[in-house]
Amino acid sequence: MKRLLICIIPICAIMASVTPVLAQKDFLTEDEIEKVREAQAPNDRLKLYAIFAKQRLDQLQRLLEKEKKGRSLSARELLEDYSKIIDAIDTVSDDALKRGADITEGTVAVATSEKRFLAQLQKIEDRNLPDVDLYNVALKEAIASTSDSMDLATEDAAARGAKLSAEDKKAKEEAEKTLAAEDSKGKPPEESKTADAKPADDKPKRKPPTLLKPGEQLPQ
Repeated sequence: MKRLLICIIPICAIMASVTPVLAQKDFLTEDEIEKVREAQAPNDRLKLYAIFAKQRLDQLQRLLEKEKKGRSLSARELLEDYSKIIDAIDTVSDDALKRGADITEGTVAVATSEKRFLAQLQKIEDRNLPDVDLYNVALKEAIASTSDSMDLATEDAAARGAKLSAEDKKAKEEAEKTLAAEDSKGKPPEESKTADAKPADDKPKRKPPTLLKPGEQLPQ
């Protein structure tokens, strides 16, 4: 029993150290993250993210060509990473439009790519593979994310930028109101000056000090 406990303790310690690392898994590789850092212009970032999204779908396509045990987990992870990349595309576009940047070049590249992505995803869905139930949720989310992103790309850039700025302004104002309300809760209420407060004349009068002993009277 002691030997069993000795074996279990190191395993638990290892799992405790590994779990946070797994939880922090990024949807981009280290090399991709570095490339994103280097691409400062929003148009360059949009085109770069479109390349990453294509790579994920190409990997998924190759994976699903062969029946392999455990492929459903890899398929789900690829689809989840793909959806996060599409979300990143929308975030870059929103930030750029709020700043009034011209992202026509990047938007055109993204819209063209996403049209192909959507067709590719729908073909995978239509195949109805035997293990599709194990990654079907991620597949449907990827299709929805792509469709929504395509809709955003077709919106008028100026109108979309104005809408985003207005939403940001409103959110900021609401946040400031919430903070002000929270601050006021912590402050003591001001002393109320009510009408029923006793006037100064109604206060009990203080007796003047005396040096007489109890029962002793002043001489007449």
